[in-house]
Amino acid sequence: MSTYKRATFEEDDLVDSTADEVYPNGMQVSVNQKSRGHKCWSERTSVGKRLLVISALLSLALLICILILGLHYKNTHSRLCLSESCITVSSSILASLDRSVNPCEDFYSYACGGWVKSKPLPDGHSRWGTFNNLWEHNQAIMKHLLENTTMNGTSEAERKAQRYFQSCMNEQKIEELGAKPLIRLINETGGWNVTGPWNKDNFQEVLQRVSANYHTSPFFSIYVSTDSKNSNSNIIQIDQSGLGLPSRNYYLNKTANEKVLTAYLHFMVELGVLLGGSNVSTWDQMQKVLDFETSLANITVPQEDRRDEELIYHQMQAKELQTLAPAVEWMPLLSVMFAPIELNDSEPVVVYAKEYLQKVSDLINSTDKSILNNYMILTVVRKTASSLDQRFQDAEERFLEVMYGTKKSCTPRWKLCVSDTDSALGFALGAMFVKATFAEDSKKIAEDMISEIKTAFEDNLKDVTWMDDETRQAAKEKADAIYNMIGYPKFIMDNKELDKVFNDYEVVSDLYFQNVMQYYNFSAKVMVDQLRKAPNREQWSMTPPTVNAYYSPTKNEMVFPAGILQAPFYSRKWPKSLNFGGIGVVMGHELTHAFDDQGREYDKEGNLRPWWKNSSVEAFKKQTECMVEQYGNYSINNEALNGKHTLGENIADNGGLKAAYNAYENWIKKNGEEEVLPALELTNEQLFFVGFAQVWCSVRTPESSHEGVITDPHSPSRYRVIGTVSNSLDFSKHFNCPAGSPMNPRQKCQLW
Repeated sequence: MSTYKRATFEEDDLVDSTADEVYPNGMQVSVNQKSRGHKCWSERTSVGKRLLVISALLSLALLICILILGLHYKNTHSRLCLSESCITVSSSILASLDRSVNPCEDFYSYACGGWVKSKPLPDGHSRWGTFNNLWEHNQAIMKHLLENTTMNGTSEAERKAQRYFQSCMNEQKIEELGAKPLIRLINETGGWNVTGPWNKDNFQEVLQRVSANYHTSPFFSIYVSTDSKNSNSNIIQIDQSGLGLPSRNYYLNKTANEKVLTAYLHFMVELGVLLGGSNVSTWDQMQKVLDFETSLANITVPQEDRRDEELIYHQMQAKELQTLAPAVEWMPLLSVMFAPIELNDSEPVVVYAKEYLQKVSDLINSTDKSILNNYMILTVVRKTASSLDQRFQDAEERFLEVMYGTKKSCTPRWKLCVSDTDSALGFALGAMFVKATFAEDSKKIAEDMISEIKTAFEDNLKDVTWMDDETRQAAKEKADAIYNMIGYPKFIMDNKELDKVFNDYEVVSDLYFQNVMQYYNFSAKVMVDQLRKAPNREQWSMTPPTVNAYYSPTKNEMVFPAGILQAPFYSRKWPKSLNFGGIGVVMGHELTHAFDDQGREYDKEGNLRPWWKNSSVEAFKKQTECMVEQYGNYSINNEALNGKHTLGENIADNGGLKAAYNAYENWIKKNGEEEVLPALELTNEQLFFVGFAQVWCSVRTPESSHEGVITDPHSPSRYRVIGTVSNSLDFSKHFNCPAGSPMNPRQKCQLW
């Protein structure tokens, strides 16, 4: 559990059949195999084309109007900002607003209504938000670097990234090989009952191979990460795993999810038939696999019941696993996974799913061996199939269309290949990205901003009346101790160090499937290598181009990749109000994660231990009840949110907004009032809140919204906005919201 990232944004909304991969220096990322259609402008509907043209013309007209209005009022508005950047950003903000909505009634619709109306959901996407544009911008830069960077003068690791990208783009070779690479792999693993002969007595050997060589997680996941109760050491950790769909809810609530379950079964059958299975037999066998996964879902513990990490942390010796879950031969499994390190039966392990392991052992013992074989090999097939020819990609796309409500993808293949390269060699590609785009003084600017937000957070602690003085002082010390990582890890700028990290990863230019499988092997070796080493503070869980940020509780550190230090989150040419409302709130969000319902259990050294007085623990829990109830009363498409599941992110959203606002007010006191933006008729304080809200403007399919409600620890974008501002006294003051109005309820949930 110490591997969890307190990220600002949701993970990718496409199904990811891969397990989290451990990267060099402890990096955790998933290889997202996205669908690869090529439907572009020529295939868009006439309505879609007209909307795009009209949108462009309106934007141009709006920009001209703002410039004329700005010049007209220049003489009477001496504090008006009429720089090019101010006019441009003012135009963008104005286009996103819906002035017909009262901000005190529905601030999200006020701030984002114009954006939502003018942004039809792009084909191939189940959701689209303002930061997707930034990621696409970053992707385009990476594509250019991968295609055009000369091989001379770059590191070998960067050249490997280029070769990986080239292999992914070599569609002719991928089509020529067809299913052969995966069929060969299945045969080497002992066969598959779906497609031909298989070894009926090799359950343990297959489990060992798919877990160690292919890095899948049937039944349970095994990985190495920082010991939550000893942050100076890494330890083997075991947790529940094994579902092919994103949540147990899909299996257990059959009526609501009938279409998804049917599409999932069709998808599994199609994969089996493409690999050589007969249609009738494959249907029967895959139905049994689906039934088995449903049994796994029944014993899987819901995430909202796993939030108290003190309760679910169980350290034991490896030999105790055999008594806990006797269906698995644990020492042979661990020995294969962690070779060449020699393990003995006293090796310490941390189990986060004790009762689950007991039940899964019983389930394995009571299940026919053919079903277990089919299920384990299917985890490998699901993980690797989209690295094969177009037939497999089309099968996945048909499933995703039902799962997430996406229309046929128009995503060009290069975007898939850039994302895959970022997943496999993201720190080599990140070195190229940083050298091409990242201004070094951005680190200093971000450091100063974080310092201001941290000061504001700490100053506010004295007003946290429910906390006792001793715990308050300890909380301040923890905030002081938070370490900031900005832009990129240092090692990527040193060619020798970067090459050393990827030295054992062999990449060829024309064999994409082989490169993917080599990556799984490489990533497994990197994980093993971590076991006998102390955690490294320079380890990152996100690559430099990533548009996201996270907090690590065992390191007590915040990480802000270069990819997010850009508009719409930050620009040095923008008013400070927008920067504090954008990247400032992100910084405050990650800082507050150190004090959410899970992060607060870790002390300033990153150790899971009770460092609060009991009275403050009880008071904290009582305060959080308000937020659980508040967000639990929100709904999307008549589906209620789970306020308990999203509690940590909601605490971070609320605390982050407050800290960033207070930091901006402190900045004004030191530097004076800023110029205001033209045409908006907004004060800079109002602009702070509008800038914050417009980061979250988004559109989403109903299917994707449903998936988010049952899987995402973040609230939907709409409620990340109105949930936080309705708890903000400062928001209500600056927008003059009457007491009792929707955005100014009489009862507010206040924590930090």
